[in-house]
Amino acid sequence: MNPELYLADLEAKPAALAALADGLRAADPFAGLPEGVRRVLFLGMGSSRYAAGVAALRLRAAGVDAYADYASAAATYPAGPDTLVVPISATGGSRETLDALARYAGGPSYVAAITNVPGSPVTEAADLVVPMGAGEERGGVACRTFQHTLALLLALEARLTGADGDLPALLTRAAEATRDLLDRRDEWLPLTMELLDGPDGVYTIAPAERLSSAEQSALMFREGPRRAADACEAGDWSHVDVYLTKTRDYRALLFPGSRYDEQAMDWVRERGSTVISVGGEVKDAAAAIRYAHDDDPGVALLTETLVAELVAAYWWNAQ
Repeated sequence: MNPELYLADLEAKPAALAALADGLRAADPFAGLPEGVRRVLFLGMGSSRYAAGVAALRLRAAGVDAYADYASAAATYPAGPDTLVVPISATGGSRETLDALARYAGGPSYVAAITNVPGSPVTEAADLVVPMGAGEERGGVACRTFQHTLALLLALEARLTGADGDLPALLTRAAEATRDLLDRRDEWLPLTMELLDGPDGVYTIAPAERLSSAEQSALMFREGPRRAADACEAGDWSHVDVYLTKTRDYRALLFPGSRYDEQAMDWVRERGSTVISVGGEVKDAAAAIRYAHDDDPGVALLTETLVAELVAAYWWNAQ
């Protein structure tokens, strides 16, 4: 792992995402899926599972039985001809994902593997291989692969549900939003680093529909600069994380959009905690970080983790 190369990986995000958009214009990577898929089972760990959790929620909302499981779980849904199994591994070699996939190899379920390394072990039992197309992450941290996983899972959703929408156009807007945050980092990053730099770690809050943003952001603080960090869903915050504001110097990134944001902010105001909102104005937040197209929930899903990723990169480089 290398902090300077990690920062370079982040700076390469817009070009990589634009290239993925071009690829999706040319072909649907899930065109080979069979008809009659009734259930989708995502298998992965870490960032892969974070992205899959959001994808599964979206599919359930569209009427598709979908679940994102820890690949390390001892058991999950049994194989079946109407079950699509989607193992996700950026490296293609995650031990837990390979172990879970072994239960489905050669069985009746169709397997569509998503990986950034064609020819890696996760592809060996796959009926379909979907490349992430994120390029080599030389910093050793999953950042572009996380963004590309989310994008490809949106493509899978469109394939299974027939959802309307121009995904390549969405990815183009997300690339523009990513570039905007990178180009203007001198305007927002120093204050954000200062406000989040407390003695009791960093917390991240997001609505269930974009919980992956909070989870990935917290992981970036842990993985690079090795700071204590934890993620929470916005509605659940008032049931599980509110207690920390009583006794801790609580500092958080809030990805707004939940109907329960204000409920959380009531406690933040009462207890003098520090919250920075990302992608929207929130009353009494210490700061708000805005970026191009941040009123589009799809752009937010694909873009907003860059704030935490950049804070983590600069903290890591400074060590």
